[in-house]
Amino acid sequence: MQKILIKGGRVVNDDCSQVADVYVEDGVVKAVGPNLQAPAQPAGIQVIDASDKLVLPGGIDPHTHMQFPFMGTQSKDDFYQGTKAALAGGTTMIIDFAVPQKGCSLLEAYEKWRSWADPKVCCDYALHVAVTWWSDKVKEEMKILTQEKGVNSFKMFMAYKGVYMVGDVELHSAFSQCKQIGAIAQVHAENGDLIAESTKKILSLGITGPEGHELCRPEEVEAEATLRAITIANSVNCPLYVVHVMSKSAAKVIADARRQGKVVFGEPIAAGLGTDGTHYWHKEWSHAAAHILSPPLRPDPSTPDFLMNLLANDDLSVTGTDNCTFDICQKALGKDDFTKIPNGVNGVEDRMSILWEKGVHSGKMDENRFVAVASTNAAKIFNLYPKKGRIAVGSDADIVIWDPKATRKISAKTHHHAIDFNIFEGMVCHGVPVVTISRGKVVYQSGLFNVAPGEGRYISREPFSEYVYKRIRQRDEVCQPVPVKRAPYAGKVISTALK
Repeated sequence: MQKILIKGGRVVNDDCSQVADVYVEDGVVKAVGPNLQAPAQPAGIQVIDASDKLVLPGGIDPHTHMQFPFMGTQSKDDFYQGTKAALAGGTTMIIDFAVPQKGCSLLEAYEKWRSWADPKVCCDYALHVAVTWWSDKVKEEMKILTQEKGVNSFKMFMAYKGVYMVGDVELHSAFSQCKQIGAIAQVHAENGDLIAESTKKILSLGITGPEGHELCRPEEVEAEATLRAITIANSVNCPLYVVHVMSKSAAKVIADARRQGKVVFGEPIAAGLGTDGTHYWHKEWSHAAAHILSPPLRPDPSTPDFLMNLLANDDLSVTGTDNCTFDICQKALGKDDFTKIPNGVNGVEDRMSILWEKGVHSGKMDENRFVAVASTNAAKIFNLYPKKGRIAVGSDADIVIWDPKATRKISAKTHHHAIDFNIFEGMVCHGVPVVTISRGKVVYQSGLFNVAPGEGRYISREPFSEYVYKRIRQRDEVCQPVPVKRAPYAGKVISTALK
């Protein structure tokens, strides 16, 4: 393991910043403070000058789909290419999704994803598991995954009718089980029934291009499903995490719920913060199709700014990417029918730079809030904190040295994804990661990698995250309904016998 002394930088956590040195050994932060001296035996210590730079906890992307089999093909970024791209962008941990087909075992899906990821990952990772159907077996496997496999989050789809979608009764059952086992319930919030009917209508009008995708999934169906999921979760006092919040109206629903005291977290993604849905009407089919994901980008160009405002002010909590990349040839599966265009875009490499550009550089959030929404809040929600998401003695040495004044232009020609298109093409971002340290090793510096497949590790997560469940436990204690004490009714009762 490398010994690293980071000198002269400004160490930024979610709650404070300080000019301090950081000493790393055996993959762990050993000391943080001003004017640290190298140990008595300095041999083998790498000293990194971070003067005029920020020293940040490594980013955590809580929403990726690496090498995901989906819509007749497989996402292009595998666990090797995808995690390399993550490291280049300053992200040192991802949480991917194991997604079983309907009727299939959750445990088997978990083991399959582990077998894909473990030999390839370049950074640490964890897994959410999707619940795509309901039975006593699913209920029991959720418990096993939580108690034995380090999974404390389960995702339910309210869209993709006939493929992954579950109904309200299944949602109620899954949320209830999440509550019992101390997990966080996640939802893809769109009304799948309405989408199915709208799709028939749009196709009947002869609209087969990418614009049809947004037309049959207007933001009302996202907002409706978001409110429904929050209502169901609240009815069983289960914490809820809404993935890829893409619209103003869905974000407002979450903001209102949080201000009413409900335990709900919203996750906008890099795509929704960095671009918009006007691309679906682009004259070049491949350009329009490259931007297809679900829920779609919204054609209202003020949406990214609106979402960033809510993220800056804690109405929304974290940022992910839903990184699920397909190249143009794969997207062309839907050249004659938008419903066959594989859903997914890039983001894992550019998330932190976009967040800095649109959030910090614009003056909407400070450097501490940036750390919170890029890393710390995800670590707290998914019970990784303070090993992840913080620079402090005892924390994992996942660190990014960040140059807030440097700029870079995003391009498919220079990115590290396995695809031929970047939805942020040409965007100039302030805020550049110059050194990425993962597990106490410099893995990316000045554009060069020093990492091998399999160097990342699977990270188990304990249930009942304190950050999430403190309020849940208290509500169980004090908010249970109780019967009214009253004298028994002693009057007459009408007869209901039929004459």
